[in-house]
Amino acid sequence: MSKFNLSSKLGSLLNYLLLALFGAVTLFPFLHVLAQSLSSQTAVVSNRVTIFPVDFQIEAYKLLLQDGAFYKAFGISIIRVVAGVTINMVVTSLMAYPLSRKDLKGRSLVMNLVIFTMLFNGGLIPSFLLLKELHLLDTLWALLLPSTVSAFNLILLKNFFQSVPVSLEESAKMDGAGHGTILWKIYIPLSLPAVATLTLFYSVMHWNSYFDAVMYISNVNLNPLQVYLRNMIVLNDSNIEMTNNTGLFLVSPETLKAATIIASVIPMILIYPFIQKYFAKGVMLGSLKE
Repeated sequence: MSKFNLSSKLGSLLNYLLLALFGAVTLFPFLHVLAQSLSSQTAVVSNRVTIFPVDFQIEAYKLLLQDGAFYKAFGISIIRVVAGVTINMVVTSLMAYPLSRKDLKGRSLVMNLVIFTMLFNGGLIPSFLLLKELHLLDTLWALLLPSTVSAFNLILLKNFFQSVPVSLEESAKMDGAGHGTILWKIYIPLSLPAVATLTLFYSVMHWNSYFDAVMYISNVNLNPLQVYLRNMIVLNDSNIEMTNNTGLFLVSPETLKAATIIASVIPMILIYPFIQKYFAKGVMLGSLKE
């Protein structure tokens, strides 16, 4: 018995050490970029920055917050996340509810079609031509409608709905409740862990997406924050003036890029703690098979 306890403690200690190591490995790039955004131009250019700022300064953030294009791109991303997640959750819920019912005719066929979309898609050029024919190019709808439902998230929510006791639905029907009432008053409240998990999934997807905006949006006023960040890092395209009246650099381009990266991840970092408590439960329960 003592040997078992000892091996169990050693196993737990090894797990904690490995998790701490993996956590440090994933945290290091973020700390490095954060330190770079708070370091002087000389320290960044001379590669003296690791995970701690050298010659602390916040000039990069001051310059970034003076750029009107940054605020405009940030606002577009916020609008995309709020509108996109609302559409995603409403449509996913409306589709997951009937698919969770075993008495639905053609249920297997619909599920097979959903799974098929996880393996194959229409392709980039047909998608572009479709949006063009629908006159959705250069509109926010081009960023919202193509990603209305994620097949993986749909299956996750469907499986979670199937874990709701059937007796609750039968009682609601006896009281005269229809399918809409049953869905929004019973299924959704009882599925908050799954709903919170999918909300996080959809939020991160919309916030981090940039390729669809690059392909479908040519109006710079509709570019989300990730396109703004991509143009700055990859194309070195920025209207921010980084020199003073004498021509000396206030900050290095790398410092400004690092500050923009940090600014782009802050919203997700702020949201995650409020959803994290539902995250593990939502994924585990929603992943149960029939």
